[in-house]
Amino acid sequence: MPLRLGAEVAFSVVLSLLVGLVVFGQTGAWVDEVIFQEVADDATAIAMIGAGELDLFAYSVTDAELFARVQANPEVFDIRRAYAVYCELTFNPYGPTFNDGRLNPFFVPAIREAMNWLIDRDYIAREIYQGLAIPRYLPITPSFPDYALYIDTFRALEFKYGYNPDRAREVITREMEALGAELVDGKWYYNGEPVVIIMLIRVEDARKDIGDYVATLLEDLGFTVDRQYKTSREASPCWIFTDPAEGCFHIYTGGWVTTRISRDQGGNFNFFYTPRGLPFPLWQAYQPDPEFQEIGDKLEKNDFTTLEEREALFKRAAELAMQDSVRVWLVNEAPFFPFRRGLSVASDLAGGVYGSYMWAFAMRWEDQVGGTVRIGMIDILVEPWNPIAGTNWIYDMMPIRATQDWMTLPDPFTGLFLPQRVERAEVYVKEGLPVGVTYDWVTLEFMPEIEVPADAWIDWDATSQTFITVGEKYPEGLTANTKTVVYYDPALFPKPIHDGSTVDIADVIIQLIILFDRAKPESAIYDEAYVPDFETFQAYFKGVKIISTDPLVIEWYSDLWYLDAEYIAEEATIEIGACDLWHTLVPGILAEAAGEAAFSADKADTLGVEWMNYVAGPVLDILAKYTQQALDESYIPYEPTLGAYITEAEAQARYQNLLNWYQEKGHFWVGWGPFQLGAVDPVGGSLVLEKFEAFPDPSDKWLRFGEPKIAELEVVGPRVLPRTGAVIPVKITFQG
Repeated sequence: MPLRLGAEVAFSVVLSLLVGLVVFGQTGAWVDEVIFQEVADDATAIAMIGAGELDLFAYSVTDAELFARVQANPEVFDIRRAYAVYCELTFNPYGPTFNDGRLNPFFVPAIREAMNWLIDRDYIAREIYQGLAIPRYLPITPSFPDYALYIDTFRALEFKYGYNPDRAREVITREMEALGAELVDGKWYYNGEPVVIIMLIRVEDARKDIGDYVATLLEDLGFTVDRQYKTSREASPCWIFTDPAEGCFHIYTGGWVTTRISRDQGGNFNFFYTPRGLPFPLWQAYQPDPEFQEIGDKLEKNDFTTLEEREALFKRAAELAMQDSVRVWLVNEAPFFPFRRGLSVASDLAGGVYGSYMWAFAMRWEDQVGGTVRIGMIDILVEPWNPIAGTNWIYDMMPIRATQDWMTLPDPFTGLFLPQRVERAEVYVKEGLPVGVTYDWVTLEFMPEIEVPADAWIDWDATSQTFITVGEKYPEGLTANTKTVVYYDPALFPKPIHDGSTVDIADVIIQLIILFDRAKPESAIYDEAYVPDFETFQAYFKGVKIISTDPLVIEWYSDLWYLDAEYIAEEATIEIGACDLWHTLVPGILAEAAGEAAFSADKADTLGVEWMNYVAGPVLDILAKYTQQALDESYIPYEPTLGAYITEAEAQARYQNLLNWYQEKGHFWVGWGPFQLGAVDPVGGSLVLEKFEAFPDPSDKWLRFGEPKIAELEVVGPRVLPRTGAVIPVKITFQG
């Protein structure tokens, strides 16, 4: 059972006294500098740590021999484990033929479904991972709560789709013949040419062996396989950004990490199987069964009223996911993250070190304050960084998170949210919905009806650049399933920003504007690929009202709800991250409006322009040009609305700060987190994070998360009782 917030704070104080390293009045990050550098592979990284050339390898290592080597040297190495790193086969579903006439067998759902029978997941877990993984069949993580809730259905599906190569061959043969292909002397042909499967095989980890294994299985079925071995950077332009109709690939060996414990994975079906998942060309090619799409939407929006309804939706979604199989899940890994003994690392039980939201707040050397930490990663700066629709690679997100601050932070041991820039939240839920609460920063109350005030904002007019109120759009009135009142930190304004500016209410309001504006065809930054995701949001959003700006208090109305009130409160917070402060957004907005660059990869590809990159490359000159233009014009973005919150003098001061920053640092990445981005070297594969000296929080604020709270369980022995079954006593301890 999780500790309540009050108990956690007391524990933090005790821990701080025990470690004896808290310097009175010290604020911000513990270390002075973090250097990220590319490292070729797992073995090289571990050798570098052993030689004192590297301090941490931020990658999920699954090599059993390396694990044994690290475990045998506890005086040199420490590790953290993670339980939500997983891999799969991503299929290109376009077809039945590509633009050049080549056949794509994986256009057919039945062939994708049959791949589940073709692959022996137990073999992969046992032989390739040497026990550091378990078989995975579904988009639901086996170590998360939803898997345990519906384990009967999931286990039945695992049995149904277990290894059965004869059935796989039968289905694939039938469907290939229906496509017009012919099996001649054991080889598949289409229009007189061999059916060639282009397989993108990642080389950095066990996916190389997995790719070879699957390629061999396909060759045994009669396909000709073009094995293309690539790193993440080399494969990304093909599988993510190229129009699927061009047939750049058929199969990609995908890998994913869930960066925090997810207590509700209902949204995974939409994310992994529908165009609403990501605004990339591959996702826009997904064509799920209408029933699957409808259920995915319901689960994403929690469009049900009882747990029994949720269970029925979840079980049906799982069945349809297996029939769709644009992804065939392979294994759930149990990797380790190696680092030098003496370094304290805040790791997430789900996403490990590189998935942790708290790593930058709590990383420190146990015997000193300050110093440098050298972190190795398989890849760095994989895709463009931008605040709207930039990279989502874990290799980029780890350093990005260090430059951000958050309104709430996920507890790395429970997945529930904790307040960072929020003082408290009141959550009101419609009676009958099964919602509970754990931490005491959130209060929960049930109401027979929740009316949305007429003056709340619910939509956006991109032409007049003003918000539309509930009263204007719904004069008959509107109700919602939830109302959340978020009381933000009274000291939120003016928190310092890396470039010398300070946070204000305009940084909050522009988040709401961008949320709507990109989905409006009248907008200068309209993005068609963003529309499916926005439509999902629009279906449950019922309004937002700013009650006070000093201190900031905001009401949020929604039909979306979660089983945990902390999730509802987090959903209602308006996040300000890195480089999405209003003045840093402006040069990107102006560049996209002028058609010189685009925030999203899909729009950049459509327009034939650069994907917006705030840290490197040719777009920097474009951003500099428009920042200077904004300064010269005292430009206020969305002036009909933000003009009430930004003066011309304030605009000029911020743009000048941004230009000064660019001249000093050589990039436009500005946040307000504990670290600021310093030197960036895409060619050399490195970047430097510098301690942001003005970060105001006490250094020991999140120190209690430096060590995972993994309990030890001992079964004492069952006692069989007549008529009532058995009582099985267990002993659960943490550090004794």
